[in-house]
Amino acid sequence: MNIIVCVKQVPDTAEVKIDPKTNTLIRDGVPSIINPYDMHAIEAALEIKEKIQDKIEAVVTVVTMGPPQAETALRDAVALGVDHAVLLSDRAFAGSDTWATAYTLAGAIKKIGFDIIICGKQAIDGDTAQVGPGIAEFLNIPHVAFVSKVKDITEQTLTFDRMMDDRYEIVEADLPALFTVVKEINAPRLPSLKGKIRAKKIEIKKMTNAEIGLDAGSLGLSGSPTQVKNIFAPDTIKDRRMLEGTVEEQVNQLMGVLKGLKCV
Repeated sequence: MNIIVCVKQVPDTAEVKIDPKTNTLIRDGVPSIINPYDMHAIEAALEIKEKIQDKIEAVVTVVTMGPPQAETALRDAVALGVDHAVLLSDRAFAGSDTWATAYTLAGAIKKIGFDIIICGKQAIDGDTAQVGPGIAEFLNIPHVAFVSKVKDITEQTLTFDRMMDDRYEIVEADLPALFTVVKEINAPRLPSLKGKIRAKKIEIKKMTNAEIGLDAGSLGLSGSPTQVKNIFAPDTIKDRRMLEGTVEEQVNQLMGVLKGLKCV
């Protein structure tokens, strides 16, 4: 059984920088981490492998799309116990929106081969929660979002608890299938010393579009139907006022101030 985990290397939230010309994130030279939700996806994959290993042989492969520096995220994943790592890196992929990203990942995953695909529910830099379901749609397979527990797994099906706003749903999906996970599903493990040593030595497989063979017009910034037109930090307005007088006078002053505020 081939279990694919899609991960994204995201900028440290304290170090986000934007290219003013393209309105895309500047990733080169910026401290990065594995998207936190994707850490839960990795753990879910490893737990599934451990659960079925006596009956079904399983292999966990982690896949990411990004610049060469994204290899660091893959090695971090290998240190946790995944078997293989694949980096999709090509200038043609640069500037992809969620549509183009899902299209590219789906094409690569189809080349690799899969039974189960696991994604974090969303990335903390974009917060769209669109890429996981998008991959499933491009591959024409079932997908289940916001999974909080994998209840059962066979060679043909997966059964989940799916988190809703006010309840849980029990959902069964035929394989192959994709699901996205929420943080409540597990507590990600720490890397072992053996894992860290293996992560340093493992060969990361690199794939470009020459190997994947996707439509060049559907890749990267030019192949993205949505583009960010402008990004800016909101203006901060500081207005401090000191209220004086008796309590009654201060309350009356405060009510006057509140009445004068504009609601947006």
